[in-house]
Parts: sequence; structure tokens; C-alpha cells
Amino acid sequence: MDKVRLSKVMSEKGICSRREADYFISRGWVFVDGLKVAELGTKIDPSQKIELSKEARRNPPVTILINKPVGYVSAQPEKGYKAAVSLIDAASRFSGDTANLKFSQEQLKGLAPAGRLDIDSTGLLVLTQDGRIAKLLIGEASDIEKEYLVRVEGKLDDKGLRLLNHGLSLDGSALKPARVSWQNEDQLRFILKEGKKRQIRRMCELVGLKVVGLKRVRIGRVRLGDLPAGKWRYLVEGEGF
Repeated sequence: MDKVRLSKVMSEKGICSRREADYFISRGWVFVDGLKVAELGTKIDPSQKIELSKEARRNPPVTILINKPVGYVSAQPEKGYKAAVSLIDAASRFSGDTANLKFSQEQLKGLAPAGRLDIDSTGLLVLTQDGRIAKLLIGEASDIEKEYLVRVEGKLDDKGLRLLNHGLSLDGSALKPARVSWQNEDQLRFILKEGKKRQIRRMCELVGLKVVGLKRVRIGRVRLGDLPAGKWRYLVEGEGF
């Protein structure tokens, strides 16, 4: 039988996701037939016995929710700006966090954003070590709603509002139907199931509006709630998107 990547075998056997497998392997927490495997990309016979160390069972991958302020990028830091992950430390944890977890630097390893929020936008950003959650939120088949409050300048007639809901194209392809409505006299509520680069700002430009403030307030069933800007909390057990 041909050998297969260890991470793929672990995923297919339901031990964990491939991303989690790579996370565990890189830390030397995976054993194959009693021998530690710490090299990413290692291939094994699928019939071999796979075990996780106590450390892996004690340190499951975490998912962190942060209220990203303006001026921070979602992923890789850009010149003159910091990544949102740099805000995460013990001191910036939200005092209302109910998760029974102790923060450690180990939780920052492999922590990656599951979706974008541009540098000029604020609100709910998800960072996770859990490949299953990343796939759920940003995988090709993802159908998770994202809700935004968008402050705008300019005039919008009924035709423009209809186009925001359905009928616009970006990058040469039609956008999926959205749900866009007035929240108040200068703020729109957008609910989308896709996330092209700077999508809402570009949609608004197409109907003659200028975005002056954009805040993501919900991803799926998870809301930003009263999480203050620059603070973070864990996704707690039983809480799902």
C-alpha cells in the first residue's frame, strides 16, 4: 500500500483536522507505532497505529474572537502596521470571558485569521488553530453569514438599494445575493455570504456611496456583543458558528 501523509491519515481517521495534525506534529505530540514524529510532511502506512501525547490532549486548538480596531491588519503585518494577533495577551483578555481556559503563548502558535477584515474596518475577527473552523468559515463551500454595520455618505435611491441586494458584479463575476437595508439615516446593514477583498466598500462605490465606517458585528451565530475594541475572548465550548 502506498504511504500517505500522516496529517491526511489523522484527518481521515477522525483524530483531528489536517491543520490540527500539523500543529500537533510540529510540537512532537504525535506517535506512530510508538515512535515520535515531528517532521511535517511525514508519510506513513495508513494501517500504522497513531497516538497523541498527553500534551496534545491537554492543549486542544483554540479559537479566539477579537474586536479589531482600525489600523491593524487581519493577517501578515504590513509596513508601519501590526497584525491583529499582536493584540492578544493575558492583559487584553476581555474581563467578561467565561471560558475555563488559561492563556499561554503556546496558543498563539499556528493561530491564523479565518477571514479578512481590512485595515480601515473594525469589529469581529476570528483567529483559530482549528482547521475545521477555518474550513467552515472560509472554505469554498462556506455558507456562513457575516453581518456588518456600514456608515455611508452620499445619496442612495431605491434602485441603488436593489442593486446592493442583488445585481452587482466585482472582478468580472456576479456577486451572490445579499441582504442590505437601512439601519438609520446614514448607516446600512449588510448581510453577506461571501467576502471578496474590500467587497462592501467597492459595492458602495458602484452605487455612488462612500463608506466612512465599517464594523462587523456577527459571523454566523456568533455576535460581537459587548466585546470592547482591542479586547479578545475564547470561543467557548458549545458556542458554534
